[in-house]
Formats: sequence, C-alpha cells, structure tokens
Amino acid sequence: MRIAWIAAPVAGMAALVGALAWSAPEEPGRGDIYRQLELFADVLARVEQDYVTEINEEEAMEAAIQGMLASLDPHSSYMNAADYREMQTQTRGEYGGLGIEVTSEEGVVRVVSPIDGTPAARAGIQAGDYLTAIDGESIVGLTLNDAVRRMRGEAGSSIVVTVAREGTDPFDVTLQREIINVRAVTARVEGGDVGVIRISTFNERTGDMLQDAIRTVRRDTGGRLRGVVVDLRNNPGGLLDQAIEVSDAFLDGGEVVSTRGRQPEDVQRYNARRGDDMAGVPIVVLINGASASAAEIVAGALQDRNRALIVGTDSFGKGSVQTVIPLQGGRDGALRLTTARYYTPAGRSIQGAGITPDMEVAARRIDAEQIARLQRLGVSEADLPNALDNDSGAQRRAVHVPEDMPPENWDADEDYQLKRAMDFLRQGTVAERLRQRAG
Repeated sequence: MRIAWIAAPVAGMAALVGALAWSAPEEPGRGDIYRQLELFADVLARVEQDYVTEINEEEAMEAAIQGMLASLDPHSSYMNAADYREMQTQTRGEYGGLGIEVTSEEGVVRVVSPIDGTPAARAGIQAGDYLTAIDGESIVGLTLNDAVRRMRGEAGSSIVVTVAREGTDPFDVTLQREIINVRAVTARVEGGDVGVIRISTFNERTGDMLQDAIRTVRRDTGGRLRGVVVDLRNNPGGLLDQAIEVSDAFLDGGEVVSTRGRQPEDVQRYNARRGDDMAGVPIVVLINGASASAAEIVAGALQDRNRALIVGTDSFGKGSVQTVIPLQGGRDGALRLTTARYYTPAGRSIQGAGITPDMEVAARRIDAEQIARLQRLGVSEADLPNALDNDSGAQRRAVHVPEDMPPENWDADEDYQLKRAMDFLRQGTVAERLRQRAG
C-alpha cells in the first residue's frame, strides 16, 4: 500500500493524500505521516507552478523516491522499468557496459570492484576509485542509476571517464563499451597439484560454472590434487542463492548462512546438502577489501564450519540482504529494499565488520603513510553514508600494517597472496591450522 502511495501519478497526489487522511485509522503518529504527505504534495504543486522552468514530473518523482530510499542505507534504491529490465539482464551474466560494480558515496560514484576481463579491469580501474565525470561532464550529485545509465551505451562506442584516486591528481581513462559476458568462474592448475578456482561474481550461472571448474581441476591434476585455492578477491557479490550453492559444493551438510529481518520471527536458515564435492581436499579462500556480500557469505561459512583457511586481508563488510520487489508486476519498475542482515553459521553479523582472515597476507607492501591515507579515504561498508550498524557491536579492524607482506624486491607482476596460499597448501599449514581450530 505504501508503495502505491509513493508511485501514484503526480496529478493525483493531492487527492490521494486527502483520501488517505480521511480514511486513515487513528493510530499514534499516523497523523504526522499524512501531514508530511500533504506537505510533499504542496511542495510539488509549488514547484510545478512557480519553478523557473517547466519540470519533468516523472523525473521529479523518481528523484523524490530515490532520496527517501538513499536516506535509509547505501543499498536501497528504486529502479524504473528500464533499470529493472537491465538489472534482470545483468544477473543473467550478459549485459552491455564497462564491467564495473559501483556504489554512491555522498553524491560521488565509488568503485566497489571492476569485473575480471572487462574494459574497466583492463584499463586499470581499481576498487576505491571515484568516478567524477563522463565525457567531460560531471556526474557528481547524480543518482547512482543516472550515473550508471550514462556509462552504458552501444557496444563499440567509446567513453572517457574521469577518475579521482587517493594520492594522485584526477585523470581521464578512455574505455570502449562492450557486451559484457561475465565468466563468473574460471579454473586452472598450478604446479600440477594445486587447483585455482577464481569466482569473480555471483550471477545465475555461478553454481553451474563452479561444478565445471571442480571437474577441470580434478581432471588436470590427474589424481594428484593437493589442495584448492578459491579466489574471491575483488568479488562484489551478487545472488544469495548462488552463494549458498557455492558453499554447498564444499560442505558436507550443515548451516551455510542465516538471515534475520525486522521482526524476531523473520529468521531463515539455509543449509548445505550432504556430500562435499571436493571430498575433504584442503581449501584456501582468498579475500581482500573488495570481497563483498555473497563472497563474504562463502568465506564466513567455510571459516565457521572449519572447512577452509581464509587468507588475505579483511573483507568489505556488506552484511545486508536486498530484496527486489516488482511494482505493478514490473511495469512501474521495482524496489530494491534492504530487508535483512545475514549471519555466518556461528551467528556473526558481517555488517560493517567484514571477515577477518585466519592468515593475514597483503598483496603489496604498505607503510604508515599509506595507512593514514587509507584511513582518511575509508575502505569499507562502514564508511558509506547511512550504512547499517552491526547489531552485535562488531567492528572492522582499523587499517594497519599486515603481518605478512611481499619482500622489498618482490616483482609487482607476481601474485604474492596466491603464492602464499599455495605455500600453505603444499607445506601442510592448512590442514594443521584447521586441526588446531577444531581442537
């Protein structure tokens, strides 16, 4: 009902408010809500009548709805019909654009993560970058949907994006739009005995692709499989059901994740089926500060269930669930609304805190000056405007000098975190640490 009120045509707003006020049951505080709706209708009428130029009523209403939702948390938003269709295409893993996951922070577009193999990733766009202009025109202050719409266009066309990055002057990057066919999962074998399974996103095909990846590493190691690295770095998340399916592949039954909504009874628990597809083979999960949402569900489940050693740096800390609610069957778009928090099998809320790795390993060397810059910049979910708090009081660790960093002469083109993960598997560290944790 409330959604219907907000989405009502502009011309009928005043009449609708009057009808609601007349027929409303007398509940404490309800009168204030109707007075606010009357105020909104009055403001809208004044704008329509007296603003210096004629306004687009539909755009004005969308902006009002977006403003309300943005005041709730960083992830609730309204999608008009075109945006909703585009979102449905994106979750199927094929869409047009740059291949970049973004959020909005104080009116500025912030990069959560570029997606592997896309124009954004190839151009060197990094997690934490701010995008301030497109083709020389500022996008600061635009809604996130509007900014994303400007980034998209016909495949083959070029776009110039202005990037603001901490420690450097703003610079322009020229990108060519492509049809993005997201390969959610890839697999290879390193050294003949360690499988590396890279999961870059959680779309509708991730679970099926993971099964193909598992078969690939088993086949290519020829029975000599010593362990598997599951790489979730820079994975911005995606579909909850796919996170459950991925976790299921590595667990032998038991809880994967639970979600808790507004009411105490709004609790759902999701369990793995019996049967570990890796048959107990040691696993290392790689995470970093751009591992978010569904990626954190998988890492948290395998950590709490003592199935994998988590290696890398603290994850992003997005521990909320968004439900997509079609409006008028999708004809009027859809509401993306935060409806629950999710919890690991041990009952930990990841919201704002993230997953802390068992073995902290940095991708590159970092010093006190860089730490100070990162603290000013903000690097996690908790730094986003209106971010939900962690209802159990957990907080993300402060940025600090990692325990394990590449040596000073380390080749920047070599993946230090992956090397350490493979060392842990080959040296028996994973099995030993999991035994200690179980004991």
